[in-house]
Amino acid sequence: MARKLSGLEAEMSPESLARRDEKLARLREEMALNELRTALAITQEHLAKILHVRQAAISKLERRADMYVSTLADFIRAMGGELEIVAHFPQGRVRISQFQDVKGRPTRDYATEERDAKAVSGRAGGAPVRDVGRP
Repeated sequence: MARKLSGLEAEMSPESLARRDEKLARLREEMALNELRTALAITQEHLAKILHVRQAAISKLERRADMYVSTLADFIRAMGGELEIVAHFPQGRVRISQFQDVKGRPTRDYATEERDAKAVSGRAGGAPVRDVGRP
């Protein structure tokens, strides 16, 4: 018979609950792109539409170990986030600001673009498809 989570939690010791909460916090701090997209309940198809690419390009991007900072920033912005690059040193953390405006191009607001695109119905054609892996 299946048991409710609340019942299991009630049986756990305070130490076990603390360990569980600590592990959950660590898992939330570190996610692969596909895990993050899934946690935000965003499909590859939806993200592809926002970024004006094919779904296969999203799948390929999520499997990459190396990519342009601008590509990653676009991907994160399309999911509603903001990319922040931080360097960790023994003396402390330093936020790297060099990548705020990569190559002098303006920062895109994908959420606004998507909302505007939905508001304009019956538009012929559409945005050209580009590979998100290339600037």
